[in-house]
Amino acid sequence: MRASLIDGKALSAEVLADVEQQVSALIEQGNAAPCLAVVLVGEDPASQVYVRNKLLKCEQTGIRSIEHKLDVDTSEAELLTLLAQLNGDASVNGILVQLPLPKHIDEQKVICAIDPRKDVDGFHPENMGLLLSGAKEVLVPCTPLGCLIMLQKTLGDQLSGKHVVVVGRSNIVGKPAALLTLQQHCTVTIVHSRTAEIEALCRQADILIVAVGRAEMVTADWVKPGAVVLDVGINRIERDGKFRLVGDVAFDQVAEVASAITPVPGGVGPMTIACLLRNTLQAYRNQTA
Repeated sequence: MRASLIDGKALSAEVLADVEQQVSALIEQGNAAPCLAVVLVGEDPASQVYVRNKLLKCEQTGIRSIEHKLDVDTSEAELLTLLAQLNGDASVNGILVQLPLPKHIDEQKVICAIDPRKDVDGFHPENMGLLLSGAKEVLVPCTPLGCLIMLQKTLGDQLSGKHVVVVGRSNIVGKPAALLTLQQHCTVTIVHSRTAEIEALCRQADILIVAVGRAEMVTADWVKPGAVVLDVGINRIERDGKFRLVGDVAFDQVAEVASAITPVPGGVGPMTIACLLRNTLQAYRNQTA
């Protein structure tokens, strides 16, 4: 029996509708709308698309947005000065610096310069540490948060006790996804490029979360029959003379083995933006509590 699709568009619409409802209630009570400041350095086409989508979703949910477009030759010092100004602006609740940055700017230094209370990407070391400690109401990286919501919607109270295998160990997806599922009482294994017998470990997974950036790396023989598969990858490949987007999972193969699977596109991607706005609302509530 072919796997059921985990519809990221539909689930993200639910998250956004909830954010919109809460923002509307805040405004009706006489409060200012939550505010997200987005900083884009340079003219990377993909980054421009991502930023445009984020700003559109802000408008849809009633969140106020401020966009700062900086030239590609903006210095690291100039960017840090802008972040210091945004940190000190009480009307700004969330700050997002669109990655990647130009090579002359130290991304980690920029991430650390954002006030952790306004770090809606959840990348600041302080927020990562709070996530590790199991703290409540912490700002969590958006993509793994989206993955968790998908699992909760798909499995409900059956999530507890499942064996999760996370393919990839990045700070953006792999590590926080492992911590979030561990908090849900799952047994968690992280595998990566140096893991011996990686296919055999993946075949043990009740839930397989794949985030490595290698097109269609995970094939059907990596997957336990009946597993839930979340494909975080998005890769542009050429096939039959045409370009198309595919994930890190060989979808057509794996869909014949798994019980549920996310498509690419239309799976995890829409959840990432929805969770960004959810984080912006959470940051607002944390700051006004």
